[in-house]
Amino acid sequence: MSKDKKQLSLTEALIPMIFLITFLILAVYIFGDNASWGPNQIVLIFSSLVASVVGLKNGHKWSDMGAGVVKSISQAMPAIFILLAVGSLIGTWVMSGTVTTMIHYGLRILSPQIFYPTVLIVTAIISASIGSSWTTVGTIGVGLIGISHGMGLSDAVTAGAIVSGSYFGDKLSPLSDTTNLAPAVSGSNLYDHIKHMLWTTIPSIVLALVLFTVMGLSQSGEGNMAIQEKTLADIDANFVTSWWLLVPVLVVLILAIKKVGPFATILLGAVTGGIFAVIFQPDLVIKFMNRPDLPKSIAMLGGVWKAMYTGYEASTGSETLDALVNRGGMNSMLEVIWLILTALMFGGVMEEIGALNKIVQGLLKFVKGTGSLITATILTSFGLNVIASDQYISIVLPGRMFKAEYERRKLAPENLSRTLEDGGTITSPLVPWNTCGAYMAGTLGVATLSYLPFAFFNIINPLVAIILGFTGISIKKLGDGKGEKRK
Repeated sequence: MSKDKKQLSLTEALIPMIFLITFLILAVYIFGDNASWGPNQIVLIFSSLVASVVGLKNGHKWSDMGAGVVKSISQAMPAIFILLAVGSLIGTWVMSGTVTTMIHYGLRILSPQIFYPTVLIVTAIISASIGSSWTTVGTIGVGLIGISHGMGLSDAVTAGAIVSGSYFGDKLSPLSDTTNLAPAVSGSNLYDHIKHMLWTTIPSIVLALVLFTVMGLSQSGEGNMAIQEKTLADIDANFVTSWWLLVPVLVVLILAIKKVGPFATILLGAVTGGIFAVIFQPDLVIKFMNRPDLPKSIAMLGGVWKAMYTGYEASTGSETLDALVNRGGMNSMLEVIWLILTALMFGGVMEEIGALNKIVQGLLKFVKGTGSLITATILTSFGLNVIASDQYISIVLPGRMFKAEYERRKLAPENLSRTLEDGGTITSPLVPWNTCGAYMAGTLGVATLSYLPFAFFNIINPLVAIILGFTGISIKKLGDGKGEKRK
């Protein structure tokens, strides 16, 4: 630190946080579920200014804090481009009939009573196979939300099940970036890390499955069946449905398994959806473009082009179906990106002025034993998801800060890597302005605070980790033959 810069006191480090939390609560109180679509962004901008004033008081320059903001935002640029690609994918998949085909067959195969647990299982399997919660939510998740709507079930509960299953699979998959990042930061072995996570992950997903099963069994049959039949009739009257229209989904899953970059994977999926729209729904594409002066081939190209940036829009005569298909497009993601940018502005200033380090140092003063150390790690990771708005920061920063303390207490690195995922990866979609929370809300069309109470796996998992920390169950010590430090 420069001699002109003073180290922040804990009180000074907490001032921007107190301002942020106070006004975020006020925003939710005044605007409810709409808080993430404008009010929260204003709060984050002013919180950044408060943090900047604290920084200036302690000798930090505007230029340095600005550089910190740029650095913070630059780390999230891949996520922002993925969001834009997902918007395009949803637009072309709706217009092609891919989404309505998933809804059609889902309504035929599934019953309301088993729907919620089925959503959890399906998303868990797919996410574990491809190693990406985002891709799972952006493809299968969109269809499952549509099925839920068509059955007359709760979109919030369905979104909770989608998020729960997607993050279970993402957390345990050796293909996942966070699953590789956590052991890299802590110094543990990848497969030992995955094996050690089973202690917290399996009980959490089992409890989540039980809860979703109970909620599903409480659904009444007759009312839901009538809604299903009407939705099916509306789909058949307005869209061509075919097993062939599931090919775009297969393309995305294969590219993801092949570890093609997520932006390229999703954008290629969007293009595939556009091609299938021209093949299977040519009249819809031309009608959507609404340019009778253009040759048909050009109008169809324009229709796909338009769907990628505005999303698909139609008036089918059915309010339920209109709610399902009028969505997507890059434009639909701009408010989400606005939220991410303002959140990263706040995180960048807080990190640059040293407020994050000071808060973590304050937490370490309360660490007395293994249980409190694991609790502090989880709270820090979750706190960084709130402050820095990025799950990678919530893994890397606590990993660096707590690694020496775990070693000093002769705890195997698997304990740290597991806890980083239990506190960082898992809680990221529970924060509305986090890149993950914003992505889930923007893609599924369900506000983060609406699905949060039903993201059972994501809520239970950190609690299980804390309980195991205090009981000592599954905690590995260095030198026990299993928990040796590995590079």
